[in-house]
Amino acid sequence: MDFQSDGVSPAKCNEMLTICTALNLRKASRVVTKLFDDVLRPIGLRSTQLPILVTLRLLGPTTMRQLSAELAMSPTTLTRNLRPLVKRGMVQVLAGDDRRTREISLAEEGRKLLEEAVPLWEKAQGFTVESLGRDRWRNLITELSAAVEVVQAQ
Repeated sequence: MDFQSDGVSPAKCNEMLTICTALNLRKASRVVTKLFDDVLRPIGLRSTQLPILVTLRLLGPTTMRQLSAELAMSPTTLTRNLRPLVKRGMVQVLAGDDRRTREISLAEEGRKLLEEAVPLWEKAQGFTVESLGRDRWRNLITELSAAVEVVQAQ
C-alpha cells in the first residue's frame, strides 16, 4: 500500500512513533522489566509478581479489589499474575466475607521468597538508579507517579 494514497504520511508515522506516550512508556517498561526479570530469575520470580508480594506484606490479608486498586492492575491481569504464586504456595486465596469476595494473603513461603527477592531487587534497582543518575531517576519516579494520578483521576 502506498503511504501517499492512504492519507497517513511517513512524517506523521514518524511523529507518532517519536512522541507517543503509550509507546514510549511501554518501550521503557519492557527494557526495565527485562532487567528486573533477569535478576529475579534465579528464584523463579517475575518483576510483575514481586509487587504483589510486597503489597500483600504491607496490607496483610486483603481483597482482590483492594489489591487490584493498590497495584493499578486490572483484576484479570492480577489473577493471571497471582495464579503461579498460588500454585507455588506463596500466596493464599480464601473465601471472603461473602461468596463474591476472596481474601488474598501472603503465605509463609511467600515471606521467605520475599526475603530472597529483596537483595536481588536491590541489585536491579541500584543498577537502574546508577545508570540514570540519582536526580534523573528521582525526577522520573516523581513524574511517573504524577502521570498515574492524573490519568486515574479521569
